[in-house]
Amino acid sequence: MVEAVESKPFPRMDGLIEVTVYERAKRVLDVGLAVFAIVFLAPLLLVIMAAVHLQDGGPILFCHARIGRGGRPFKCLKFRSMAVDAQIRLDSYLERNPQARAEWARDRKLRSDPRVTQIGRFLRRSSLDELPQLFNVLRGDMSLVGPRPIVEAEAIKYGGCFQYYCAVRPGITGLWQVSGRNDVSYDVRVALDTEYVRSIGLLQDLKIIALTIPAILMRRGSY
Repeated sequence: MVEAVESKPFPRMDGLIEVTVYERAKRVLDVGLAVFAIVFLAPLLLVIMAAVHLQDGGPILFCHARIGRGGRPFKCLKFRSMAVDAQIRLDSYLERNPQARAEWARDRKLRSDPRVTQIGRFLRRSSLDELPQLFNVLRGDMSLVGPRPIVEAEAIKYGGCFQYYCAVRPGITGLWQVSGRNDVSYDVRVALDTEYVRSIGLLQDLKIIALTIPAILMRRGSY
């Protein structure tokens, strides 16, 4: 069990603006853009909900425990992209494939994931599976921009940098997503998350949001 980490506020940002001011502004931006996106994308959300349910009659959403700010767990929402017997498929596949076992141990991801459905593959490549996380943003579990939320087993990969991950809310997008996503190593991912927290600021957040759109359209590192 990961112990909660005290998320200490940074005393100054650029030597001028108190981080508490930044956090308040960031929260206003998060809520405003999340509400706008949910209303604007409502028809698309309904279509995806219907498609996910009709493919096999299983649940529409997948809720997974992730580590949030301060090391506290929360339920991260996604459109279900895997088969209902996903764990059985994964265990069987890893048992038969040593290379896949090594890939899973290294990255906690598989390029050829036997659990992913046909609709789920499209949702993942287009990042549409992450749209329900807009509701995580409204609840305050996540931000629009920040480190991608990790599971408990991944905390050890951050080593001494775990304190940086825990200092902010995890995000729907971030430096990792606009820098190659799954095409970069996990060590690079940790370095990007650390860099984001060290250089925290609204201008950086707005830049990452702007870069996210072309990154999604080009599907860089999405699988």
